[in-house]
Formats: sequence, C-alpha cells, structure tokens
Amino acid sequence: MSDISEDDNEISFSLKFLGRVKVGHPGGLQTLDEANQDLKKPENHNLEKAAKKSKVHFFLTMSGIDILENKTKFLVYSCPLTSISFCAVIPSSPKVFGFVAQNPAADTYYCYLFQSTKFSHVLVSLIGDACRASKTERNTRGTRDLKVEALRHKNKLLQRENEELKRKLLQQTEA
Repeated sequence: MSDISEDDNEISFSLKFLGRVKVGHPGGLQTLDEANQDLKKPENHNLEKAAKKSKVHFFLTMSGIDILENKTKFLVYSCPLTSISFCAVIPSSPKVFGFVAQNPAADTYYCYLFQSTKFSHVLVSLIGDACRASKTERNTRGTRDLKVEALRHKNKLLQRENEELKRKLLQQTEA
C-alpha cells in the first residue's frame, strides 16, 4: 500500500483517484463536499474527470504532490506544496479526502479528490505536516524529516488498530 523511500524523502500510496474539479474558493469543507457532489453528477463529463475512479500512485515529497497513472506511470498532475490551500477528509464520506490547490499559471483553484479505505485521515495529516514543514523550511531554512512524520502517523494508526483488536479479543474471551 505505502512505501517510504530512503533516498528522496517521499511517501507513496496507491489510491483511487476520483477526479479534479475547478472550484471557486481556496478551501473549506463545503468546497470539498461540493466538488465531491459535482463528480457524482452524470451530466458533468469533461476532460477534468477523464481519469475518474482510476488507480493512481500518490507521491508526497517535501516539495509537492505528484499523481501518476497506475499502469503507465505517466505524471497526471503535479501540485507544489506552496499551491495547496486546504486539505481534509469529507465528513459525509470518511473514505474520501481531497485537497485544493491553486493553478500556478492562473488565479483558479482545483480540488483533487481521492478514495482510500484505510489511509484518508493519515494522508490528510501527512499533507498538512508536509505543508507546515515546507513553510517552516522556507521561513527558517530548517528541515523536518518527512519520514519521521510518516512513521509517527503509521505508529498512531497501528496503536489504534492494536487497541481495537485487544478490545475484540477481550469481548470474545468474556463471551
């Protein structure tokens, strides 16, 4: 599912790409929810959704997010962290998350939406941490290690899973 590369500080996940939608605002849960609803409308078939519901490789680095087509490994989209203004999990669809990024060539914003069965919240946290680390690095020339952040989040996820399994085991032994 995921891979942390030692050489270039990148984290990659295989995700389902739901699509990219042009939005009018730089962020907010309502913006993500509206973009998600737009993708569900059958009358909205356009080039932005050509890769709708396709599996992609999602690469997060200290400089940005790259989205590669699964089979061909061609770059579909690339978003510098400096262009990302908002990222969240959609509350009404907990497996769906997205981020809003400004097009560097124009004053327009696009919402990129993905689906992940287990890692939506982790990826949102990682993107947020990477954006904060990127700003910190630009402002203070300091460095944050993205791999440590990824491992911290994976550790939290595994701890939650471990607690859930302990609870289930305790319930089974009591029954």
